[in-house]
Amino acid sequence: MKGLTQKIVVITGASSGIGEELAYAFAREKAIPVLIARNKEKLLAVKESCLKNTGECYVFPCDLTKIEELDAVVAGIVDITGKVDILVNNAGMSQRSYAIDTPLSNDRTIMELNFFSQVALTKMILPFMVRQQSGHLVVISSIVGKFGFPMRTAYSASKHAVQGFFESLRVEMMDDNIFVSIISPGRIKTNISKNALTKDGSLHGIMDDGQKSGMDAKVCAQKIIKAIKANKKELLIGNKELMMVHFRRFLPFLYYKLVKNINN
Repeated sequence: MKGLTQKIVVITGASSGIGEELAYAFAREKAIPVLIARNKEKLLAVKESCLKNTGECYVFPCDLTKIEELDAVVAGIVDITGKVDILVNNAGMSQRSYAIDTPLSNDRTIMELNFFSQVALTKMILPFMVRQQSGHLVVISSIVGKFGFPMRTAYSASKHAVQGFFESLRVEMMDDNIFVSIISPGRIKTNISKNALTKDGSLHGIMDDGQKSGMDAKVCAQKIIKAIKANKKELLIGNKELMMVHFRRFLPFLYYKLVKNINN
């Protein structure tokens, strides 16, 4: 997908972080962003910024975990735009608690948003892409979808699940000219650690040191756009933390030595 002009791009979690910066990046490419998140006010602010660079932008506030409402959202999008060229499954929630202290309800909350809502939305949009015999599914996973990490049991599990589902889906959709890109960011400077779920269900409320020193979300978004244009199947984004992926694969003894000493 070399050019993005006038492409209909649905982005979940578009009110902040990587999703917000992706909205701006697509707008600069003259695509038509369709923004999904819970916070209507923030979405409208993002829309106003997008309209400085592109002629159209649409907002669909919703809670993605209310899967029974997503059919109406998809119908509304297609009714207005006529199609969906790119779906960016970006919305997600992290975790800051040990498994032994984490109630199963928290695991379910994280899996519902990070995995099941993405699967549901994808399955609702896929028939339209099959009908038009084109489309691009982009999923924002994480490097902890490649290895385990302390205080991230549910989060890491959700990202492993995402990796498995979309890698399998990629093979299934090849004959329909539908591409799948799995993006695995490392430490990106967003509020994901602040909004992470703790053992009692409250938000962590703290930006981890790793997040503070992470890659700027705008730079991350630019790399994702480049990957989409090149139809890349997978992309790791980050700095030195990406080495953990390679350590886990090729030097597991070193990975286990390092990972137990990482605090955030």
